[in-house]
Amino acid sequence: MASVKNARVLVVDDETDVLFALKMLLKSEVKQVVTEKNPDNLPGLLEREKFDAIFLDMNFKSALNTGNEGIFWLRQILEKDREATVILITAYGDVELAVRSLKEGAADFIVKPWHNDKLLETLHYALEARKPKKAGAANTSPKKNTSTTILGESDAIKEVLYKIEKIAPTEANVLILGENGTGKELVARALHEKSFRANKPFVSVDMGALTDSLFESELFGSKKGAFTDAREDRAGRFEAANGGTLFLDEIGNITPPMQAKLLTVLQNRQVTPLGSNTPVPVDIRLISATNEPIYELAARNQFRKDLIYRINTVEITLPPLRQRTGDVELLARHFAALYAQKNHKPVPEFAEATMQKLKQHSWPGNVRELQHAVERAIILAESNTLQPQDFSFSAMELGPPAATTAYASASEKPVPLIELERETIVRTLEKNKGNISRTAKELGLTRTALYRRLNKHDI
Repeated sequence: MASVKNARVLVVDDETDVLFALKMLLKSEVKQVVTEKNPDNLPGLLEREKFDAIFLDMNFKSALNTGNEGIFWLRQILEKDREATVILITAYGDVELAVRSLKEGAADFIVKPWHNDKLLETLHYALEARKPKKAGAANTSPKKNTSTTILGESDAIKEVLYKIEKIAPTEANVLILGENGTGKELVARALHEKSFRANKPFVSVDMGALTDSLFESELFGSKKGAFTDAREDRAGRFEAANGGTLFLDEIGNITPPMQAKLLTVLQNRQVTPLGSNTPVPVDIRLISATNEPIYELAARNQFRKDLIYRINTVEITLPPLRQRTGDVELLARHFAALYAQKNHKPVPEFAEATMQKLKQHSWPGNVRELQHAVERAIILAESNTLQPQDFSFSAMELGPPAATTAYASASEKPVPLIELERETIVRTLEKNKGNISRTAKELGLTRTALYRRLNKHDI
């Protein structure tokens, strides 16, 4: 890290142990390390000396009545030098505050307890991002233009887009929460494409599709002869993502033994392929996603709390489409243009009644359901103006049945929702002659989600 070697670094923290640990870590990596226990001395210190980077604690044991001392002192530093590179030091519980501090001008943040390698990487990237570009020099800043488009004008989606912009250039692990079909993988790709790792691999893994027997070989790799079908050495997903981003989708579905193995790898930042005793170091930025209530699972001891702490330095919750009513028209027109071009048709108009119908629908399958509904309408519509009858929703897409539709008369028993779901899946499977991919697409589900439902209903 040549750019770090000549750096002068200031560390401001009221804990002597933190100051000592950082000085020991950095003294062989940078030109000079200055430590300061009392933030009140910052103004005078900055008047006398110039620092390339400043590590600043978020909380001090002082009587300063600011709500948060870290933000107060961050502002003081930036008043002295708008170009100062400030890296915040925060505890796990203050991560959301640290993310908001990025808006105030902080370059990045690290979370206590930190990994030394990750701290040095954070320092390196922060210094590179603030370095003025020379003519003809390679651009090492994150990509600002991304091929992944997340559409929306609602306040709910604007909050998500704001978080992506602020979190992407950092090395923070991210946990994305949201219902099926809300676009969790889109957010993961956007985070990667706007990061310093944008030119490195983005590797996605569907964790819900991995059995216990496949887990280690798929993620950690295997050596020739490790098991019956292992005819050659094979790199796992961690190694494939080395230098880039690893996206673990549906992480809430992994079993306790898988959780333990994953935790060990994330702690040590190295994998040991099946059939080998030699660990392989890996450098990845981890993004995870789940539609499962992961904190409820943790409360029931079905998901490890220490693993949650590892995977969600920062959390992004995606709103369901029913909370983004104002975005339905924008998304519908986008998908209409997309599928019209794909199917060699003119871009259709939407009748006013059609758009009203789409806005009133609850969209239990979220954006993915809307996408498939528009695609079906484009293919089957009789005219270039989409009418309400061009959009029909299955029992599953309509969500829980209302009392008036759940049973034919007051004297009849209601049909349980679970039976309606099973009947809908069976009917759609029969329609598609058992084709899982087409059935999943029509139902607005992923193949993995459909497999889980087939297993649940013993189909």
